[in-house]
Amino acid sequence: MRAEALFAEGAGVVVGASKHLSDDERASLTIELMSHEAVDTSAIEGEPLDRDSVQSSIRRHLGLHSDHRRASPAEAGIAEMMVDLYGHSAAPLAEAVLFRWHRLITNGRTDLKDIGRYRTHDDPMQIVSGPLHAPKVHFEAPPSAEVPNEMVRFWRWLERSAPNGIAVNRRLKGTPYRRAKGTPLWGSGLQ
Repeated sequence: MRAEALFAEGAGVVVGASKHLSDDERASLTIELMSHEAVDTSAIEGEPLDRDSVQSSIRRHLGLHSDHRRASPAEAGIAEMMVDLYGHSAAPLAEAVLFRWHRLITNGRTDLKDIGRYRTHDDPMQIVSGPLHAPKVHFEAPPSAEVPNEMVRFWRWLERSAPNGIAVNRRLKGTPYRRAKGTPLWGSGLQ
């Protein structure tokens, strides 16, 4: 509950402070927040991105003046995804949106078989650490064949946990913070 309160407080500070900014300053803050999220998320996945290139690409996608810095396919893709997310943040999340975002964040990747769809490979998806000779498996996702059914469960949870959802138990009602935390957990388990 403490983390949830801090999240709400921090979000309130940003929203409140942004009301006192000029349009240009508000646009700069928005670009900074989007690029921060994009670069940090990519770093967690082991994909280092250049923050300035991501910001330049975001500016271009927003129709703002940019320095026309050359962005890698990964930087351009995640920038486009962040702009799409920002521009459609009130729209319901749907399978087609996830597949589109997946195509954007894997822009330029030729090593992946399943882009913009659920995975289909036979190998288990695992979260592993440690040396190659002694790996430690922290998590193994459901087999690829089970992903579509698991996604049906995810969509049901997402719908029921919405503020206006039909969750029968009050604890299942999701505050924005709880839903923001729960969604990546589902995603990590199913990717």
